[in-house]
Amino acid sequence: MGKATREAYGAALAEIGAKNKNIVVLDADLSKSTKTDTFKKVVPERFFNVGIAEQNLISVGAGLAAAGKIPFVSSFSMFATGRAFEQVRNAVCYAKLNVKICATHAGITVGEDGATHQSLEDIACMRAIPNLTVIVPADEAETKAVVSWAAEYNGPVYVRLGRAGVADVTPENYTFTPGKSTELVAGTDVSIIACGALVGPAVDAAAMLKEQGVSARVINMASIKPIDADAIIKAATETGAIVTAEEHNIIGGLGAAVAEVVTEHKPVPVIRVGTNDTFGESGTPKELMAKYGLTAEHIVEAAQTAIKRK
Repeated sequence: MGKATREAYGAALAEIGAKNKNIVVLDADLSKSTKTDTFKKVVPERFFNVGIAEQNLISVGAGLAAAGKIPFVSSFSMFATGRAFEQVRNAVCYAKLNVKICATHAGITVGEDGATHQSLEDIACMRAIPNLTVIVPADEAETKAVVSWAAEYNGPVYVRLGRAGVADVTPENYTFTPGKSTELVAGTDVSIIACGALVGPAVDAAAMLKEQGVSARVINMASIKPIDADAIIKAATETGAIVTAEEHNIIGGLGAAVAEVVTEHKPVPVIRVGTNDTFGESGTPKELMAKYGLTAEHIVEAAQTAIKRK
């Protein structure tokens, strides 16, 4: 198992921030957990802890962006998107301000912190806001590429990051491009489109399906908005069945975004793997992923069902 994407974020932010004097970092008293403390150690004069005040976190970020800075603001996903939704919508996105909201501890793998801290609706909330780019990197390498891109991009960005370690899946010499996906495994019988912590299990599922004589394509859809509609339509056309996999509610997340493209352009069976309109609970990440159906085995079952529905 590789690093958690939050750890990769902290390292990338410190490296890029040391070179780009315009970058400032804000945190809501969780810098050790979000890993922005790595940036603080390098350039403390451009790090600001606003305290446990997430609405203020976003608003101060908006003000700094309006003054020409490049603010990266961080907290747990539950609070950056939930408690501060109005500020994200009205202060940042309505004005198209150059704020990078990099929220950690998303999804069920927050683990023992329980349902109150497990953000399973943030993708749905964020992708519904105009002007906001929504990205869910899969691993360490992709997170670093996304942070590098975000620092150069002029506009609001939401980056969803996790607490637990994830498998390394990104190919060498990877460059992140918004609106573009990455095909990790070629396949002709079914397409598995995944994001974030479920990309690794999707690759494992493809290997398991191969042993059963099933050829599964695996696509890493890190860019949720804009989404790679061309890749989705191509997958639907060439494989005739799609499975989506995400560490998020199946309502409003990656699965919903893929289904929107499929129904408008190339209707084929789509099975969504994710949490099914439920809150999480306290437990280890491994236990919770198994209980809520977010494993390679569950993806295999979904693929078998999707193929039968062709």
